[in-house]
Amino acid sequence: MRQACVLLKHGELALKGRNRGRFEQQLMDNARRALHDLGPDVRVRRRRGVIVLSAPGRPDLQPELLGRAREVIGVSVVQPALRVDRTSEAAVVAALELARAARPDGARPRFAVRARRRDKDFPLTSTELNVLIGAAIGAELGWPVDLGDPDVEVAVEVDRREIFVSAARYAGRGGLPVGCSGRALVLLSGGFDSPVAAHRAMRRGLACDFVHFTGAPLTGPSSAYKAYALVRRLARFQGGARLWIVPLGRAQKELSLAGAGSLHVIAQRRLMVRTADCLARLHGAHALVTGDSLGQVSSQTLSNLATVEQAATLPLLRPLLTWDKEEIMAEADRLGTGQISRLPDEDCCSLLAPRSVATRTTPSGLERLERRLAVEATVENLLARARLMHVPSGPEEASRAPAREPSAVAAS
Repeated sequence: MRQACVLLKHGELALKGRNRGRFEQQLMDNARRALHDLGPDVRVRRRRGVIVLSAPGRPDLQPELLGRAREVIGVSVVQPALRVDRTSEAAVVAALELARAARPDGARPRFAVRARRRDKDFPLTSTELNVLIGAAIGAELGWPVDLGDPDVEVAVEVDRREIFVSAARYAGRGGLPVGCSGRALVLLSGGFDSPVAAHRAMRRGLACDFVHFTGAPLTGPSSAYKAYALVRRLARFQGGARLWIVPLGRAQKELSLAGAGSLHVIAQRRLMVRTADCLARLHGAHALVTGDSLGQVSSQTLSNLATVEQAATLPLLRPLLTWDKEEIMAEADRLGTGQISRLPDEDCCSLLAPRSVATRTTPSGLERLERRLAVEATVENLLARARLMHVPSGPEEASRAPAREPSAVAAS
């Protein structure tokens, strides 16, 4: 037996105690969902602390398995591996093959072998396996051993029915499996912040749907296209998403006519939160998510955040509350949303905005304005005009593992 496969290893789930099985099952379901369109040849199996992806008879699918595995949230380490017979001889042959492939240029790197027996009935101990395989690589390739800081690290894992051998490892997305913490509705703008906030929410196990408010009919459709592109990019982490497009232009004009003045931006945000709150409760979400960052703009002072939050009945989560703009933009570029966020659009938040924004507001001050607006009827009108779009996960856009990467795994 010799079969290419991909090992998915989860870090945080190991701390879940009696609930661990539920989290692992969710991760299995998410892995299957990420691979579902590759056909019946793909297999997803569970071992102790490891999920194994394989496509027997389809070696051409190995790069695709690896690329998609690196987008599955809840996975800390992704390792391309060879699955071989449960014998020391088979492990030596596989280790030599992978070691050669790791340095095809004929260089003499320093190497180490890390063996682990998940099945203690194997006749050799982990130390004996290390010595056996290390001696074979040293004799065959002439490489020096360095257990402290090797250039090539060969991992050998003995299971009940097979041995897995790997010479590469990549950082996974980390976090908890999407869906194990419930469902949230993300208030998505066209900027950098809210897409990053959505990803952080997904990493804490929340399946995310999205709502985007446009300036229609006072603006064109560019922001809606941009929102769709952002959700398409984010949906690959969870296997699709729902996006509601809500035209806010008329309500914004009514706010101005009601004399909002410097309260306009905060009143508008409260209106968005009220509408999103109703939408979330109608469609099974248990929380709202925004990209607010404390003090980043004048509308995000502590008192303004509190005033906006008071308009919600569901928990309002702010994953980026203490992040600065540089951190957010760097994370957006890493996720692949930054390039989309830089595209020009007509942002509804700047439509009819006053020259100055009130930085210290209270709910009571906004409630008087909202009574003039007839806010409950306004929310009903917005919900009636909301348009639902089902966004596919777009697995073809998933990033692929590069041909060479450092073996050390960085925190996601």
